[in-house]
Amino acid sequence: MLIFPAIDIRGGQCVRLRQGDYSQETVFGSDPSAMAQRWVSQGAAFLHIVDLDGAKEGQPVNGASVRRIVDEVRVPCQVGGGFRTEAHIAEALSWGVDRVVIGTRALKDPVWFRMVCERFPHRIVAGIDAKEGQVATDGWLEVSQQPAFELVRQFEGWPLAALVYTDISRDGMLQGPNLTAIADLASAVRLPVIASGGISSLEDVRQLAGLGLAGCIIGRALYEGRFSLTDVLEVTQSTLQTRNSWRSTV
Repeated sequence: MLIFPAIDIRGGQCVRLRQGDYSQETVFGSDPSAMAQRWVSQGAAFLHIVDLDGAKEGQPVNGASVRRIVDEVRVPCQVGGGFRTEAHIAEALSWGVDRVVIGTRALKDPVWFRMVCERFPHRIVAGIDAKEGQVATDGWLEVSQQPAFELVRQFEGWPLAALVYTDISRDGMLQGPNLTAIADLASAVRLPVIASGGISSLEDVRQLAGLGLAGCIIGRALYEGRFSLTDVLEVTQSTLQTRNSWRSTV
């Protein structure tokens, strides 16, 4: 399971929100690039970047910060937040990011979303943000009536890189991930699933790794020092070895 340290950018700063609420912001650094280098120095093999201003505005806002991260680290990055046109996607890829996360327009315009998945095969990640099982859009400011499971089923067979599933009722709250919802989603599709939201302990990481997910995104728990990225990577490797050992005996 790949570990994605989260770098959320607002006003050019590295921040974290609680439950996607822009009024509940904590600033963890004035230099997102320096934060990215910190995680890479501790072993991060992939970074997850979110342009929070872009998510709210419906277009990229913090492109300069994203470009600087990509220029100064030597690991792949995926970025989301406000990418709602083909031109936005092409622009982000021109910065050097490996993947672009699309959330809002994927829900609102599935015909367009399939088109861009085919236009940029395996470079698009579907960002599935949910609150109480219902998909949230527009920087988590609107909650739709569409169940998350219903949305992801239509993506089956599309050339997506992955799905990122975020339970926004837990995001930034350090209350543990919604393991049942994540497991159900992962079993509903054959696409790689990346979990996000609520991870607060190494045991949370161990349980997610045990589900056979493609990855998980960790934010506030790392920033507050509840555990180190080195510890997370060790737990992930240990869990993978245990699963492989168990399978070899079955």
